Order: sequence, then C-alpha cells, then structure tokens
Amino acid sequence: MPTSPQAPTPAPAATSATTAHQPVWPAIVAPYAEPQDHWIEQLGRRRNDDFAWLKYIPESGTRTMDNLPEPLGSLLQAERDYAAQMLAPLAPSAQRFYEAMAAHVCSTELAPPAALQGWAYSSQAGAGGQRVFVRSHSDGRVQTLVDEAVQSEGHVYYRATDHQASPDDRYYAWAEDLIGNDRHRICVLDTQTGETQVLVAEDAFGYGGLTFSPSSQDLFWIWRDAHSRPSRLYRSALQGGEPVLVHEETDPALFMRVVRTAANGFVVLSLFGPDTSEVHLIAAGQEHAPARLLRPRERGIRYEVNEWNGNLVALTNAGGATDRQILRLDPEHLQPQQTLAAHRLGVPIIKMQPFASTLVRLERVDGLHQLVLLQRDGTETTIRFDEPAYTLDLLPGQHWDASHVRVKHQTPAQPPRWLDIRLADGQMTEMGRETWSGLDTANYRIERLQARAVDGEWVPLTVLSRKDIDASQPQPLLLTGYGAYGIAHEASFSLPALAWVDAGYRYAIAHVRGGSEKGHGWYQGGCREHKRNSMTDFIACAQHLQQLGYTTPQQTVAQGISAGGLLVSGAMNMQPAQWAGVIAQVPFVDMLNTMSDADHPLVPLLRPDWGDPLADPVAYDYIAALSPYENVREAAYPPLLCTAGLKDDRVPYWEPAKLMANVRRRSTSAAPALMLLNPDSGHQESDQQESVLGQAARLWAFAQHCATAGKPPAA
Repeated sequence: MPTSPQAPTPAPAATSATTAHQPVWPAIVAPYAEPQDHWIEQLGRRRNDDFAWLKYIPESGTRTMDNLPEPLGSLLQAERDYAAQMLAPLAPSAQRFYEAMAAHVCSTELAPPAALQGWAYSSQAGAGGQRVFVRSHSDGRVQTLVDEAVQSEGHVYYRATDHQASPDDRYYAWAEDLIGNDRHRICVLDTQTGETQVLVAEDAFGYGGLTFSPSSQDLFWIWRDAHSRPSRLYRSALQGGEPVLVHEETDPALFMRVVRTAANGFVVLSLFGPDTSEVHLIAAGQEHAPARLLRPRERGIRYEVNEWNGNLVALTNAGGATDRQILRLDPEHLQPQQTLAAHRLGVPIIKMQPFASTLVRLERVDGLHQLVLLQRDGTETTIRFDEPAYTLDLLPGQHWDASHVRVKHQTPAQPPRWLDIRLADGQMTEMGRETWSGLDTANYRIERLQARAVDGEWVPLTVLSRKDIDASQPQPLLLTGYGAYGIAHEASFSLPALAWVDAGYRYAIAHVRGGSEKGHGWYQGGCREHKRNSMTDFIACAQHLQQLGYTTPQQTVAQGISAGGLLVSGAMNMQPAQWAGVIAQVPFVDMLNTMSDADHPLVPLLRPDWGDPLADPVAYDYIAALSPYENVREAAYPPLLCTAGLKDDRVPYWEPAKLMANVRRRSTSAAPALMLLNPDSGHQESDQQESVLGQAARLWAFAQHCATAGKPPAA
C-alpha cells in the first residue's frame, strides 16, 4: 500500500562533495549545427525552425550513414565521434556496470500449467541473454521452437515479438524485425516437419499484428503501408497461395490489432485510437467469409470483445464508465444484456481473460494490480499482494478449459515468478521463477511514497535501494518516468536498475499524470492542455525525495524514454538547476513540428493525446508553450545525453539532434550535450544482450559521472 502523505522533513545540509565540485569533461569542441532560417506560417502564427535542415527522409528505403546528404552526413558522423570522445574517460565505469549486469546469469525453471493435458509454451534465457522458446508436453516431451540467438546470426539488429502457437499445436509463428524500422517479417514453424517458412517476407506489423485462424489453416496478419501505419488485414493459407485482403482501413487515425477469442470462436479485428474503437468478428468455421461489424466506431467510446459462458463480453467505457466495465452482450443483436463487472471510479479494469469456468480480470486499486476471479454464479475472489510495489501480468495463450490461470508476478527487487491460481478458489502455487546468479533479493528495500504536486494531487513514487545504504547521507538518484498515452510505468524487475542500486545509489519511478496508475482521470490529467502536469509532477517527485534527505539536486539525474524523454526534457527546461544530468532516450521533443506533420505514422492516431496544431489554435499555443525544442532558454543547463536510432520512424533522430543543437546554442553552462546515434537501430535497441546491457552501462556511467561530481565511490 502507498505510504500516508506526510509533511516532508528538511533535507540534510549538502556535503561539500555535492556543492564544491562539478563533473570534469574533456575539453573538446562540440560539432556545430549552423542555424538556417526556415519560417513556418501556421494558423496565423509564425515560427522559425532554424534547425529544420537536420531532418532527412529518403525517397525510398531506410536511412543509412551512407545515404545521408551533405552536410548532414558529416555532422551526424561528427556527433557520433564527439560523443565517443566525451564518454571515453567513462569507459572503465561503463565496463564495471556492464560486468555487474552480465555477471548475473539467468536460469528459468517453469513447470507446465497445473491440471493441463497437451502442450504448454514458455521461454527461457539463452545464449547472449536472448530468448529460447520451448514447449513441454504433459507426457514429458520437450521441444525447442525458436532460438533467437540462432535467428539473429548474421544480423546487426534483431528483435522478435508476437510468438504464438496454432490452436491445433502444429504451427508456431512469430514476427521479427531484422532492420530496426518496425517493419517485420513473419516466420512459421511446422512442428511436424521441423521446417520454418517465411510466410510474410516484409512490411508486416508486429505487436498484436498476427493470429492463427480457429481452424489452424490460415494466418491473419496486418500490413504496414508506406507511412508505416498498420492499414490492411490479410489472410494467408499456411499451405501456400497468395494473401487475401480481408479489410483495409483508410482512416490514418486508427490502429489495428488482430487476435482470437479465448474460446477459439472468433478472430477479432480491432480498429482503435485513444478515444474510439471498432470491432469486426470472423467466426470459426466461416473464416473465409466477410467480417461482421460489432459496433460502429463512435468518438469517445472504446471497447474490446471476447467470449465467455456462451456469450460475447465487452470491456468498455460506454455509459460513462471512464475506468471501464464488463458487459455481457445479447448474442443476436449484440446489445448489452448484463453487467458482469461494474464501473468503479479510480479502479481501472486493465484486462479480461475468459476461461470456461471463470472470467478473470486484472484491475488496479491504489495504483497496484489485483486479480479478480468471477464465477458463473456471480461470486468473486480477489487476489492481491502485500508488497509496496509489484506488477502482475496475465500471460497470453492460456488454454480455455484450464483449471488455473497463470500470472507473472515481479517487483523491482524480485525477478519474475510464475504463479498458477486455481480458478475455483484462488489458491496459489508457484510454478517457476527466474533465478539470477549472485542476486539476493533480501538485500533490497522497496518503498511506495507519495509526493505533493503543485496543485495538491498526490503523485505515487516507487523507490528502490539497498538496505545497507547509508540513510543518513543523501545519495545519487536516478529518477525515471513516462506519463503518456495512459500507459502506466510499472514497477517491474530491471537488471540495469539493480546495477545502479548495487553501486550504492537510489533508483525511483515517478508515476506522473499522463499514465493510468490512478485511472482514466490520471491519464486525462496529463495530456493535451494538461500535459504540463506531467512535468511539474516529475519535478515535485524529485523535490520530495530531496526534502526527505534521500538525495540533492546535485545528485539527481532524470531519465526517460520516448514520451518519457519529453517528460524529462520538459522538466529540464522548467528547472535546469534541479538536475545533475538528464538522459533522454529516443526522446519525443520536437512536439510542435512533429504534430504538424500529417504524414508522420503516428500523428493522426495521437491527436487526441496531444491536440492538433494544424487545425486548432488553442492546441497550437499550448504545444508551442511546452515543446522542449522550442522552449530551450538561456540558463545553466545540466549535462544532457540523448540517444537516437537512425532508422527510427516513431521518434526520428532529428528530434534529439535539434534539441541538442538548441541547448548548445542557449545554455550558459559548460555542460556538454551529447547524442549517442545508433546507425543500425530504430526506436528500440536490438534484443541482443550486448546492445541492451551495453547501452544501459554507458548511460549509467554518464549518470554516475554527473551525480558524483565525476568521482564514483571506491568499490
């Protein structure tokens, strides 16, 4: 449970180490991006985007260092060289962080689900930290399905997703990105012959973009268009033949997802945006027939559909249920017939998972997960855990007629463990866990605190530290957050976070507005004209930890990814002196220009979250007043480290490049602004251990240098 709000205690006096010394950086002149006038007239407003020339989109193919035009190519190579030279003195520190993480070797022992006949699917750590997907049979047989270390051989970049088995257990499919641009190919293994075919060679959409037909004869998959938007649903026969177009969506403001219902009765095509959705159903036995529309799209109404107890069930916000309710639908007219889980304000229903006997739902109370088992007779059993902070996941692909539901439970200090919860009464049995060599979870302390925001709201904070830390002295702190799209920043296990904490520091998550930790209202309180709340919440969390004596401004490093990069960069602009350093990974920081780009793959979809500066003057003005790139000012900025992927289409490299150029131009301090540009990646690093841990080690070495005045404590 969160701790009770309390008046902050005064911080201890800062030590001389945190006030008298500043980190020492190599005396190297940074590359210079020449400002070039680029005036834009929009809605009666005029602005000069004088670093617009840093943007480059090739006419075809993906960006590479070889096809960049001049002088852009030379500048970006100079940025890479400059970052490498500036960070070179930190290499020993980065190596220590890397070795600390790599020394923990993961082993997973996972039993098949209880009381289940047939195959059970799971994954485990393999060579280089990559995953090996296996299945085990109730008769004792074990079969390896996909070894990602093998699949990634010969590829600089590799990331896979959407692993799943066909209903008849013959086939196993997954999507893999070999380039870094989120355009996947789809592979299908025939477990009878042992042969793997590339069913879709390119331009497929992962992350909910494929599912087998109920008959196991076809694969439904989603195609990305030239703007990288998922816009078509195809059906491909597993035995060969040309793909068949099932549905084409022309509204760029909608995304697509395709799944099967739990009872294998339907393929469900969901079209959705932040504030609307539409579902089409393809029935088992009629898989080549046109899809049936369930409910036409209506702005403000979101719904998801599954089947349970012989009926369709909908998880929806209809009827003013902002934190969602579950309704049983009339099978003929598809109208609401019964409320199975009523709406409760501030208790968002995150997910539902039907089984033959029981409807399981995952919801959030006081910011923490709980599981509810609903029986056919209406009785409920609630499953909750007593840790200060934890995360629960309902695993996909569970058998419809299982007697237990399998969940994954983890905390910031405890690696994932798998629990089977008996559907009849909620009895729990641990069926396996990740075990990391050299890790003793008893060494760590997890705290759930609350910080008072400027408008009086209480913002949850999760803090991880070692129990043997010197609590009488402020310590270096890495504060992270996200706060966008209604996505909660979960308190999950993180090997990089533990490596930071094991160095004697603190790690904290600020659960700011814009996420969904406290329900739909928490999300709405941090988007559009309220987006500033996310940033002021983040600052309030940092100040609360400083007032408690946990850290000082000279020891606090902010870190965020993507929209979290917007969060920390905005907080940096608001209060530069609050931070010893800022790490913004693939940061969304050129808000006004990006949201004014109708060709961007995500802009039409995300207008409900950010506003439309092309059509709405009010939206233009509040985005212009907040966008980190436009709002860099003359002030003493802290050291700034940005990351970027050259092939990133979600948050392209020019966003951090433009921010960095503007910070260099306006900052009155001598602190560096650096960009780690990966020419081989997109929005995410490759799944290979060297990429994931290597980047974390470099970022942590930078953070340590900033927060310890360049003098990390002796081991």
